[in-house]
Amino acid sequence: MLRLRTERGLTQRQLAEPAYTAAYVSTLEAGRVRPSDAALRHLAGRLGTSPDELATGRSPRAATELRMGLTDARRTLATGAARDAADAFAALLDRARHLALPAEQATALLGLGDCALESGELATARQRFEEAERLLADEPLPRRVPAIRGRATAHLLAGELRYSCYLLESALDELNAAGLHDPDALLLLYTAAIAPYMDMGAHARAAQAAELALALAPRVADPALVAGMHRGVARTLIAEGRTAEADASLAKAQELYQQLHIHTELAHCHWMRGYVHAQDGDLPRAEEELRTARSMLASRRAALFTVQVEVELADVLRRRGKTDEARELLRPLLATPTPSRAEPAATGPGGAATGPAAGPTGGLTAERGAVHAGGAHRLLGLIAEERGDLEAAEEHYCAALSLLERSGAAGDLADLCRLLGDLLRRTGRVEAALDAYRTGLGHRAAPGTTALGPAPAGPPTPH
Repeated sequence: MLRLRTERGLTQRQLAEPAYTAAYVSTLEAGRVRPSDAALRHLAGRLGTSPDELATGRSPRAATELRMGLTDARRTLATGAARDAADAFAALLDRARHLALPAEQATALLGLGDCALESGELATARQRFEEAERLLADEPLPRRVPAIRGRATAHLLAGELRYSCYLLESALDELNAAGLHDPDALLLLYTAAIAPYMDMGAHARAAQAAELALALAPRVADPALVAGMHRGVARTLIAEGRTAEADASLAKAQELYQQLHIHTELAHCHWMRGYVHAQDGDLPRAEEELRTARSMLASRRAALFTVQVEVELADVLRRRGKTDEARELLRPLLATPTPSRAEPAATGPGGAATGPAAGPTGGLTAERGAVHAGGAHRLLGLIAEERGDLEAAEEHYCAALSLLERSGAAGDLADLCRLLGDLLRRTGRVEAALDAYRTGLGHRAAPGTTALGPAPAGPPTPH
């Protein structure tokens, strides 16, 4: 009030009259009393501003301008580089804090969390989403769902599949128990749950989540949420052997993302279509789609997603006979493993031989893309085995086993235990091979449950 009165060249008496006194204005400007609503309206009118601006110091346009800035930053994240979007969100977060606008602060934090996910900075992403949740603690649960989903995604990418499921299931249980049937929030959570369910081998739960998501879709107006649902549902269709339907579902998602100009999600559609073709054995189309995804993600500096795609591309290249190219693609992604040679006595859970996790210098580690780190070691093991270097193959298989057991990726773990068991059996270590097979029997590899390639063929059916 003092600043606005001075700017307008008014005395305290001129501001106060005719309803109030100069002494009253003096006590207000000194901060000794708070004005009544009537006094606030009178003084705001004399100063040519709104009662809200006078009470809070915020321009009536400030919140609107801030929201427009947040929309622009979100557009930058969709169409540009995550780093540029993060700079914009950080500046907007500072502005929202200065203006004491908690809802806008939370929106900026969600944007920063999504930027960190795309850049592969998973610890930072979790922190940002947690901050957003705390700011929205008194809001209805549907308002907090994007932050919960963000945290769950960060844990999924870190290889913490069970905790990711726990976060999503807890939110779903709370929403349904409270009768908060918010279609957008429910669709976001059910879609997010599909990937960790599939990686853990919980096929029935994944199928149920997909079914519920499909039922919710007609009630959701946000096309980005519907596109995400189509992408998630495709994973369950693969597991049911319905690859043509999975590809059609991804085509729908791709069309929506193209219309919305959401480039990262469009790249994920190419990635997922490459996965579908790889699982279906159409390797030329798989390679084409994965190369497209890799190029798009690399151009956006989406570091973690890029190296994950490179692992899946390396799998396709190896299966197409391009072993040298596959090895060169994989080599920079992991530190050179230096485990001690596995002996029959060196066993882990279930008696399987163990080895170290991926090294810290590559793009993939035990804390960053653990499932794909395991997949990279598996591929390097296969390549080593094909060229007759059984010791190197065993080292890579053991490294992969350590990563996959920690993350609980059931399909990948079952496939890896089969490979390791076969290798141990061929080198005469039958008991160690049996231990590896027993570990694998506790899991199941089926279409859509492994990060790489088709699932191994099942045993012949007895007659």
